[in-house]
Amino acid sequence: MEMTAPAARNAIDDNRQGLIGKPIDRVEGRLKVMGQAPYAHEVQEGGRAVYGFIVEATIAKGRIAAIDTMAAERQPGVLMVMTHKNAPKQGPWGPIDAKDRYGRASPQLGDDRVRYYGEAVAFVVAQSFEQARSASRLIAIRYEAEAGDYAMAPNLAKAITPEGKGDQKADSAVGNFEDSFGSSPVQIDSRYTTPMHIHAQMEPHATVAYWKNGRVHIHCASQLLKSAQQAVAATLQIAPDKVRIVSRYIGGGFGGKLPIYGDVMLSAMAARELDRPVKTALTRQQMFHFTTHRSETIQRVRLGATADGKLNAIGHETWSHSARFDNFFETASQQTRTLYAAPDRLTTHRSVALDLPIADSTRAPGEAVGMLALEQAMDELAVKLKLDPIELRIRNEPAMDPEKQIPYSSRQLIACMQEGAKRFGWAQRNAEPAKKIEGRWWVGMGMAAAIRSNLLQGSTCKVMLDKQGVLTVRMAMTDIGTGSYTVFTQIAAEMLGIPTERVRMELGDSDFPQTPGSGGSWGAASAGSGLFDACAQLREKLARKLGIEVVQATFAEGRISGNGRSDRIGALAGTLGLDATGEIKPGDMASKFSQQAYGAHFAEVAVDMDTGEVHLRRMLGVFAAGRILNEKTARSQAVGAMIWGVGSALFEEGVIDARYGSFANGDLANYHVPAHADIPAIEAVFLPEVDDKTNPLKIKGVGELGICGAGAAVANAVFNACGVRIREFPLTLDKVLAGLDGAMKA
Repeated sequence: MEMTAPAARNAIDDNRQGLIGKPIDRVEGRLKVMGQAPYAHEVQEGGRAVYGFIVEATIAKGRIAAIDTMAAERQPGVLMVMTHKNAPKQGPWGPIDAKDRYGRASPQLGDDRVRYYGEAVAFVVAQSFEQARSASRLIAIRYEAEAGDYAMAPNLAKAITPEGKGDQKADSAVGNFEDSFGSSPVQIDSRYTTPMHIHAQMEPHATVAYWKNGRVHIHCASQLLKSAQQAVAATLQIAPDKVRIVSRYIGGGFGGKLPIYGDVMLSAMAARELDRPVKTALTRQQMFHFTTHRSETIQRVRLGATADGKLNAIGHETWSHSARFDNFFETASQQTRTLYAAPDRLTTHRSVALDLPIADSTRAPGEAVGMLALEQAMDELAVKLKLDPIELRIRNEPAMDPEKQIPYSSRQLIACMQEGAKRFGWAQRNAEPAKKIEGRWWVGMGMAAAIRSNLLQGSTCKVMLDKQGVLTVRMAMTDIGTGSYTVFTQIAAEMLGIPTERVRMELGDSDFPQTPGSGGSWGAASAGSGLFDACAQLREKLARKLGIEVVQATFAEGRISGNGRSDRIGALAGTLGLDATGEIKPGDMASKFSQQAYGAHFAEVAVDMDTGEVHLRRMLGVFAAGRILNEKTARSQAVGAMIWGVGSALFEEGVIDARYGSFANGDLANYHVPAHADIPAIEAVFLPEVDDKTNPLKIKGVGELGICGAGAAVANAVFNACGVRIREFPLTLDKVLAGLDGAMKA
């Protein structure tokens, strides 16, 4: 099946059983709460495992001048100490321009160079984790350190224009931005900064690797099984079919499990050398340096408008950092290309190479931090114009995508803002800052728009129906806590007219039909559409077995009926059963229609007059994201993302120690994320929407939308509360106090 035209009416639209949209509980939930859903580190497979421990570099740049492992090798239980001196030959890093950046080779211990603090410099394998960790501390390493660059701001002159691809090209320009901005009667020209963010998933990265019949079997936490398979094959220099990746349960990904890391490669190499399973888990502290993080950004937003609030010019420039040997850049200006109308436009991205660990995709890469700047700038413009922030956005609603010049597949941004305003009591907001006071607290409201690009990628699926009427579904898809097992079960059950209890969902194995995996909010749409097509093929086969056309068929209560005939689908499957394979291809709908999910965030905060502390009091998100497959899992995703948005606004900040190139707050005791006391009741609402331009399910991605704009709503509420505009995230109390002090002096 290929998306070359709007999707026709189908069984998902009919929803005869009412399963689509129903807030059913997670089908794997019972296994998880009973501890019977094995995550990677808990897998017992391939025999009795031994344990690996990674030794990290304690300099950020330089070389290993000498390394002595003799004392470690003599310790009880130690089976192997691997360094650059004895590591197996591996494929070279990259290439950085690979079509699949997450399928690149990632050699470990390949030479004596150190490229960032925390890079693997040795690997100890022992009978127990404790023995391996203890022995690792006896390895003596002498480094020759070199001076490195660890901060972006002093190195902006070295920034380069990164090579973007497709919709993620580095720069875009429409009209003459500079002249239009310069002649605009009302101007905003503001600089914003966002810090590094850490994924901080509940499940740390872990691997179990073993070899059998010349093939390596790897249990790990991977969002993208095909990419992981390719990365291991490229690193170990073996054929991809000699690699099997299994990730049945994943305790959070957020982009941090798009790549796979040295724990996978080192475990696989050691398992081959020792001929036994090797299990390696990263500590929470190791994850800060050994895995990826969201890049720091510096953003300049310029808005030129008429006196009545019509935008003439929109400019959004972003600088972000990458590891010196990599080419990632944060696409923070990208959403600005489509969100608001203006005839003259400019967006740019520049990348600064630093001697830091790899920066890469973190939940809603681009929009999550780009909206912190753009939506604050829009609020600044509204204040300058003395115009309601919602009205400003309505006046700049585009009729079609302003840069691509194609229609939107659907767009309910105005509806989201208006519904949110009504529910939140926006009309009671005092537009003048610092006017609402409750005791020692200033109280204010803020809002921001939300947008996240919608994607469809190629995906395949196999379904098998047995004589008992049980449907087995197989896909090399993953569930990173988003509810994939559940929504796919709902799709399959609705398509075949069977209870959800009669669907057996098998995910998380690279030996299954390929999918694009979980990431970029494309998972449910892509893998779900492949599943839809497989079920449609099976419906055709069952209809033929009954002797009718599929258009005459009704699937309900485990039976197929039509044209005066009826039978159990299990009986029609017979002793040998029936199977079908489905596939979705993106087609050209994405080039014909601009596809995004939209929303609006509303926040109320209180700011302490004496301490500058900011407390969130309530928050609402209203979203339009196509058809909602499961009300409960969708709401969970939206609320979780909104909480992360609050964290981005008020707490989260990865701080680099400029002396060593290391994270100074490299654990969850010092990297602050929202706690229960920081988050009041948050409400997420979805507007009815069906988008037939996106995929046959007529859905859009939900998982990342909720973080986009959420932090900006909080920042705008802080300004409304106390009159302090903070453009450097997070909005910590010292910045509030500095702003108050500056206002008083002024």
